[in-house]
Amino acid sequence: MPRVLVLDPISQDGLDLLDAAPGIEYEIRTKLAGEDLRQALAEFDGAVCRSGVKITAESMAGNKRLKAIVRAGVGTDNIDKNAATRAGIVVMNTPTGNTISTAEHAFTLMLALSRNVAAANQSLIEGRWDRKEYMGAQLAGKTLGVVGVGRIGVEVAKRAQAFQMKVIGFDPFLTAERAAELHIEKADSVEDLLKQIDYLTVHTPGGTETKDLISMESLEIIKPGARLINCARGGIYNEAALVAGLKSGKLAGVALDVFEEEPCTNSPLFGMPGVTCTPHLGASTEEAQTQVAIEACQLLVNYLTTGEIRHAVNVASIDPKTLASMRGFINAAYRLGLLLAQWHGGAFSSCTLNYRGEVTQKDTKLLTSAFCAGLLEKALDDEANIVNAEVLLRERGAKLVAQSQSEMGAFTSSMTVEVSGDGKTHTAGVTLFGNNMPRLIRLNDYRLESYLDGFLAVFTHDDVPGIIGRVGTALGRHSVNIAQMAVGRAGESPGGKAIGVLNLDSMPPQEALDEMVAEPGVNSVQVIELPPAGQEPPWLQ
Repeated sequence: MPRVLVLDPISQDGLDLLDAAPGIEYEIRTKLAGEDLRQALAEFDGAVCRSGVKITAESMAGNKRLKAIVRAGVGTDNIDKNAATRAGIVVMNTPTGNTISTAEHAFTLMLALSRNVAAANQSLIEGRWDRKEYMGAQLAGKTLGVVGVGRIGVEVAKRAQAFQMKVIGFDPFLTAERAAELHIEKADSVEDLLKQIDYLTVHTPGGTETKDLISMESLEIIKPGARLINCARGGIYNEAALVAGLKSGKLAGVALDVFEEEPCTNSPLFGMPGVTCTPHLGASTEEAQTQVAIEACQLLVNYLTTGEIRHAVNVASIDPKTLASMRGFINAAYRLGLLLAQWHGGAFSSCTLNYRGEVTQKDTKLLTSAFCAGLLEKALDDEANIVNAEVLLRERGAKLVAQSQSEMGAFTSSMTVEVSGDGKTHTAGVTLFGNNMPRLIRLNDYRLESYLDGFLAVFTHDDVPGIIGRVGTALGRHSVNIAQMAVGRAGESPGGKAIGVLNLDSMPPQEALDEMVAEPGVNSVQVIELPPAGQEPPWLQ
């Protein structure tokens, strides 16, 4: 009989669901840590948690029984997902349950910041009646910037529009068509957005891609008098920059619900004029906690009783035999997505995938999902993997079409993808040598054969003698070693346009790239960063 461990307090509605599930037993053990947590996890088949418990690699060490962990909420930062994957433990979350509550809290902070609610309330508690001290600002007619136009960002935008605010959004995968549908003005970059907004709210994951999104440098370009709100993840705004902006008057206010280190009871921002803070209350509503508890328990019951996996953040929902037979091509499809995201460099309105040859006899839906996971890996909204990537891409308004042709071409199997958006179209194709050696065989109209790993310096050039030597010399001057090289022509005859792909042992400095593009006959240079050879995506390991 499957046993479930409840590690944090959750809504009674979720516990009632576990009570009603036939063949399921559960226990509640909260505030576990260290060896107590490790031993407890080893006794159960599934676990439900919130953010209170920290499930580390040590917590799962030697565990041969636990099959799934479900987070009643969105963020899974308190779970070591890589360790869980290595241990064969599925990690799932509940991405929709707290959407409305978090959006409402962001808007609550925006209003409180505008009308000095916290400070004015405190003045009354202290026996003062200071109406003139707390002159506020109305939202109507102001411009709100939304970074991360996913589920929560969209809900915040809707509420801002109801308050007669203009909304500008930035998301690297927000298409012009989707922005128009949402009545949002699309910004081309965060920097472009910062110059225009009166208010800024962020709804993105944490991590290196979004850390210090607001920094000292941002203060130089942000519109004076801006007010900043963060109900997403701590660290997206640099704390020192916020303090400096408030002291200089460049920022009119800051409202935070999240902090880089939590719990946080000591910050230079606390007590500063124009600052309103709350202790991570975004999802702290009865409705949100009820919804995420029900969803978490249902996910776990479904998995333990039927094997169904939904909202997984670390593994694919496929059986071992299928995985073994397709592992190499799944990795190739993922790398193709990473490459095209960088090669295209904009939002996508459509993706057309073409499978050819023997690969069409396999489950190409898995390859499509793997491609989408690579394409979205650098997105600002959600953790993309082979399970959720296709849905995330479609949510951003992109059309996804997959086609198959069983007849072989130049290779036994191949996969070619055309992506369009922002007024440009790019194409790339891959094949697989042996069982695990992905190769790039096409970039736009150029045919070539290149390794698909590490740092790729892609340069377009005139098909004339001497260019490749001069490009190599430019890299050599900066001690950048070329590991492999591939070249390709757009047609069959020399003298036209050509492309070169250099696999480099290290990231070239900007000075080297500037020297490359300055060479006569070189038209463009772009560096594409891919995983090292042999490294699989984390959700496939």
